[in-house]
Amino acid sequence: MYIGYDIKNGIKYAKVCTGKRVDGKVVTTQKSLGRVLDEAAGIYQSRERGVFTFDVETGEYGIPDASFVPNGTRRKNAQEKLILNFGDAFVLDEYIGKAGMWDVVDSLCYGNPDTLRSMILYYILENRSNQLAQAWYEGSYASVRYPKANLTSQRISDFLSAVGKEESQRAFFAEYFKLVGSRPGGEKVIIDSTGLPNSIHFPLTAISNHNGKISNEVRLIYVVQQGTNLPLFFRHVPGNVIDVSTLIRTIAELKAYGINTKFAILDAGYLSQDNLKALYDNKVSFLSRLQGNRKDYRELKAEHLGSLESKEHLVEYNSRYVYVKRVKATIMGQQTYAYICRDMTMKNIESSKLMDRAKARGMTTDEVFDAMEDQGVFILYSSRPIRAADVLEKYYIRQQIEQVFDICKNNTNLLPLRVHSEDTFRGHLVLAFIASVIVKMLQDSLKKSGCSVHMALYNLGRQHCKVFDDVVLPCEPVKKVNDILKALKIKCPLEIRTDS
Repeated sequence: MYIGYDIKNGIKYAKVCTGKRVDGKVVTTQKSLGRVLDEAAGIYQSRERGVFTFDVETGEYGIPDASFVPNGTRRKNAQEKLILNFGDAFVLDEYIGKAGMWDVVDSLCYGNPDTLRSMILYYILENRSNQLAQAWYEGSYASVRYPKANLTSQRISDFLSAVGKEESQRAFFAEYFKLVGSRPGGEKVIIDSTGLPNSIHFPLTAISNHNGKISNEVRLIYVVQQGTNLPLFFRHVPGNVIDVSTLIRTIAELKAYGINTKFAILDAGYLSQDNLKALYDNKVSFLSRLQGNRKDYRELKAEHLGSLESKEHLVEYNSRYVYVKRVKATIMGQQTYAYICRDMTMKNIESSKLMDRAKARGMTTDEVFDAMEDQGVFILYSSRPIRAADVLEKYYIRQQIEQVFDICKNNTNLLPLRVHSEDTFRGHLVLAFIASVIVKMLQDSLKKSGCSVHMALYNLGRQHCKVFDDVVLPCEPVKKVNDILKALKIKCPLEIRTDS
């Protein structure tokens, strides 16, 4: 077996030539490999396989090293652009470096760092299909900052598969926890899950019935650090895995990484009798809401609702008035502290709706009275005593994770899912997680300026630059851009040399 070559219209093509003896004569068969991209390294390109390697000694096909960037990766008919979008990619790149996140990202050890960093920028700046990444790259300063990036569709699939590998993720989290794990509140977390609806045919997609909502999805579990509000960790499970079965495994995986959870705020769906016992056994304090369909809930409400609305139980929270009564209680076989609450604002809203329904449905006065009993009522419970005046503030910290999910779904290209295998899906989740961390950091840095991340990146993207052979000249930043640069403590250079 050997490689033969043909040249057509100035382009070199390769073919596998195999000779065998038939009836005393040597008969040679040929199989096309396609266009030659790198003869010495044995890298070729064809319509069927895309870019690949072929080993003539073994006859095996493979994937080129990630550092390989073929000539002519630009789109057909694409012209060299002399003016590029500048501000968004430049500022984002500088900010990520200052935050220490580029060092963390590099721990993924992908063979082409330019591709890795460019894709992080793309996930934050463009909520579009990865098929458009190359077109974005050609019009962005990212193509100057990271000139060796290869964002062609096939290479992006290979890239996602590589960064989604278990060893890559472990290396990433080891470095990430060094960056954020020692910050205040590092061992206090919020745990919740969200669905990723999709129609991908792989084992992770399954029918989920979550809080009565049925969908075809993957469940994505996020852990958020209370002290910083930053995403700390993520896991994914098939859509038909219920939340209660994931809690202890999530805490155990955090512990394996060196994060010993001491206090967790949990969604009501996470706590079963076994999980509650496991939290006590592992000395993990918690705060959660008691589900209204439980016998414990009905008994606590029946015993304490009549004495709830008294002066000593009234607290103010976030311009609202709530009655909160703390009592010792046995819930799911464990000694806990229960907080029977009635939100007066919600009671008034629900009362107004009830009056409308009562008239329309012809409800009796007894039916109206019974319905009013539950208005604005909810019960929280915890493993350790919390002042009644403080428990609402602590519990509603869990809204932070809803903000993180909102960031993931609207600012990091997480949805819709556009991958076709488990390997690329895992890599996609890694990039979306990294992007969500950076966007949350940006959100905090911009808070005092009153500018959202979306508006900041939009205004920055309107600043362009002119590209010369050895220098990039950014255009003058307008006032809005200068305000953003000031908030992020980043300076816009007069020029950027590219000849060094």
